[in-house]
Amino acid sequence: MHTELLPVSPESIARGGELIRAGRLVAFPTETVYGLGANALDAEAVKSIFEAKGRPGDNPLIVHISALEQLSPLIEGEPSPAARALMDACWPGPMTLIFPKSALVPAEVTAGLDTVAVRFPAHPAARALIDAAGLPIAAPSANRSGRPSPTEAAHVLEDMDGRIPLILDGGGCQVGLESTVIDMTGGTPRILRPGGVTPAQIEAICGGVSVDDAVMRPLKEGERPRSPGMKYRHYAPTGDLTIVRGAAEDVIRAIRGLYDAALAAGRSPLILALSGHIADYGDRRTLSLGANETEMARAMFARLRDADALGADALFSEAVPEDGMGLAVMNRLGRAAAFHILEV
Repeated sequence: MHTELLPVSPESIARGGELIRAGRLVAFPTETVYGLGANALDAEAVKSIFEAKGRPGDNPLIVHISALEQLSPLIEGEPSPAARALMDACWPGPMTLIFPKSALVPAEVTAGLDTVAVRFPAHPAARALIDAAGLPIAAPSANRSGRPSPTEAAHVLEDMDGRIPLILDGGGCQVGLESTVIDMTGGTPRILRPGGVTPAQIEAICGGVSVDDAVMRPLKEGERPRSPGMKYRHYAPTGDLTIVRGAAEDVIRAIRGLYDAALAAGRSPLILALSGHIADYGDRRTLSLGANETEMARAMFARLRDADALGADALFSEAVPEDGMGLAVMNRLGRAAAFHILEV
């Protein structure tokens, strides 16, 4: 299959809409990461997402809409007052809400769950594609399953060339991490995957929030994923990744030692560090994650792909505090490292 890479334009958006209506796949930009979209109401089209990605079938997808009135046919019943408040405050934006699903949504989208995850993206190209298709679009991130999520069209092409007919290039993604996923089926909003909308923001809007304990651990044997990004080792580079957590001076000292030991063992090590700490690692091979958690969110997936391009087989990353955007960053790093976190 030939994969077209086209800049976002009225013509390419129209082409994408035609492909979606025909049951084909289109990769498109959002403010979070690039998505791999198909007709959310077509079970066979949705199956092709799993095939292109090599994605396990028990990992649910997110349905993307471009207007609030598109939500009602997808869900059972009415959104709660808390859900309405979140929708008013954060949509369009990097937030996904989980509701009881209607019969309109195929089981392939929800991995057999009786709930559906819905997002109203802020990126104009994503909304234009949904409008051009004239139907909701189911889309996970547009990478091979387990690989770092794509924040540029070139990342999509790297993973999906020859697997899908069209990639819409809308430049780099603003947020850089997937949306916050919030379960709205209970009394209190429950975060299943942290993202650009933080726990503090949700609490300020709703008066309460909880964070699922699986955010910072792998699921237990037999525990079923209720959101994308919960079950499998995700976002992972080819090399082994270790996260080092503690006081900054202890982390830097430990990472220097780990790097030197890996190099002495004949490995090809690499350090991922905040920009303010780069000089502390001397001439050791280091990539910058940015100055803070927000910059780290935008840079992290690209740096993990850079690590692969450099042939690194032993990666050592600094941790950040698990508050604000730091929770989302540490969730992604943790899954990329299969939660191999060293406390120092």
